[in-house]
Amino acid sequence: MPRLRFRAKRSPSRLEARFAFLWRAANGPALEKEFVFHPGRRWRADFAHIPSRTLIEIEGGIWIQGRHNRAEGFLADIEKYFEAALAGWTVFRLSERQLTLESVGRIVRFVKSESSPPGPS
Repeated sequence: MPRLRFRAKRSPSRLEARFAFLWRAANGPALEKEFVFHPGRRWRADFAHIPSRTLIEIEGGIWIQGRHNRAEGFLADIEKYFEAALAGWTVFRLSERQLTLESVGRIVRFVKSESSPPGPS
C-alpha cells in the first residue's frame, strides 16, 4: 500500500490555533506540538500530553474532501491511530464541532486525572 508523503513541520492551522486558545482558557497543562510518538515511523500527533500518554488530533478538511476523508488519507489515519493505541496512547480526534470550551475542558480534566500520582492504597 502506498504511503502518504512525510510533511514538513508547518504553521498551525486555524483549527489548531483555536484548539490551543481553548486549551489555555481551560487551564490545560503544557502540550508538545507535532509530537513524533512512534519510534519506527515519522507519524506525528498535532498535540501530545506526554505524562498522560494522550495524543490530540485536530481533523480538518472534512467539508472540502480534505486529506482525512479521502480513501488513502483515511486508511493512513486508521493505521496511525491503531499503532498509537497499541503503544499505550489515548487518542482524541476532534473536528471543528468539538472545538468548544466544554469539550476541550473535558480533555483537560482527563489528562490531569491520568497524570496525577495515585492516591494511598
